[in-house]
Amino acid sequence: MDSSGGKPSTAQIVLLATSSALTAVLYSIYKKKAGHVARLKEAQKISLDQDLKSILAEAPGKCIPYAVIEGVVRSVKETLNSQFVDNCKGVIERLTLKEKKMVWNRTTHLWNDCEKVIHQRTNTVPFDLASHDDSVTATVRVVRPLDAAELDLDTTYENFHPTVQSLSNVIGHFISGERPQGIRETEEMLRLGASMTGVGELVLDNNLVRLQPPKQGLRYFLSRLDYETLLGKQEGSLRLWKALTLLVGLAACATLLYMLWRHYIWRRERRKERSVLEEFKEQQRKRVQELNLDEAAVSPSACTICLSRERSCVFLECGHVCSCDQCYRTLPKPKKCPICRASIDRIVPLYNS
Repeated sequence: MDSSGGKPSTAQIVLLATSSALTAVLYSIYKKKAGHVARLKEAQKISLDQDLKSILAEAPGKCIPYAVIEGVVRSVKETLNSQFVDNCKGVIERLTLKEKKMVWNRTTHLWNDCEKVIHQRTNTVPFDLASHDDSVTATVRVVRPLDAAELDLDTTYENFHPTVQSLSNVIGHFISGERPQGIRETEEMLRLGASMTGVGELVLDNNLVRLQPPKQGLRYFLSRLDYETLLGKQEGSLRLWKALTLLVGLAACATLLYMLWRHYIWRRERRKERSVLEEFKEQQRKRVQELNLDEAAVSPSACTICLSRERSCVFLECGHVCSCDQCYRTLPKPKKCPICRASIDRIVPLYNS
């Protein structure tokens, strides 16, 4: 920073700008997630029993804007059968094909694993959440389940189909920088009888209770976790985002403080140099008066100690040219520059032509 006149370097400015922008982005994400967690804590817990419809009928607009309800999955009419597992029935089926390959990184010169979804299909049929007690007939119809932020599905089938490679393919892959390894095929299902926790808007519509995505930007949850575990998971995620925000924010503050400290050091050194220079000039005037010399008659290149001989050496590391060789030799040890008081490590002879 000293060589740039007290100004921060480009790298410092870029680091400060990047860390500040990243802190702002992380903080906005944290605030958004904190709002979701707060609303999840405030969500009204509703029991899936015979009183459900009467509770909704008495609610304003026959609607509870954000409610938590727990039950088991039951089909309305049709069910989906697993394509790979016998006697496995569900209401949501997701088939995924992922291509796995090794990609050459030209920066690190290493092969890195890479997976890419090349095909995905999701099948759904209408389903309800019913009470764990079979004697309770009340049910809740789940609307638009694929819009849920937390949709837990069981992996019912997974298989990896390796790629058969010939010698020519291997050579081509090394040239192209990509080595296909195979295709991973998975099937996930929401099975009948699975326990689910739904968080969303509960509405009574024509004697049918529906759980649907909430309004006002609230998150829609369909999770196989119970409510307390789901809340704990969201709070854990919130703590992670908070820690990331604080970490990057501290980096931005540390960068700013370092830049301010370096600028303060630079200003302090400049003040010190000015003070030493003024003190030196004052001592030089006194020396001129002691020798009864005319200040105008003293050569600008005269030795600052004897005021008679020409300056003939450069002091290092400070770089001042202020003394002749004879006066330098008479300086007391440890030798210091008469102008700035810096230690003299060595001298370089100065030849005036």
